[in-house]
Amino acid sequence: MKQKCIPLDKQSRRKQKEQHAAQRRGWGSINPVTRKVENSKIYNRKKSKQRWQEFEPGFGFFIWCFY
Repeated sequence: MKQKCIPLDKQSRRKQKEQHAAQRRGWGSINPVTRKVENSKIYNRKKSKQRWQEFEPGFGFFIWCFY
């Protein structure tokens, strides 16, 4: 027996909801969180701490200090 094709707007709300849910897809591997680029002119405490932690004076620096 052939099924009748009822337009979506004439179906019940529950059937419409099921139809719309079936049409929707997930995000997959895309992360939907919006990101913004940080302003480089603004002072950032974390960035300044990282600079001092990365700075490792070499042997030449100590010779210059004690010379």
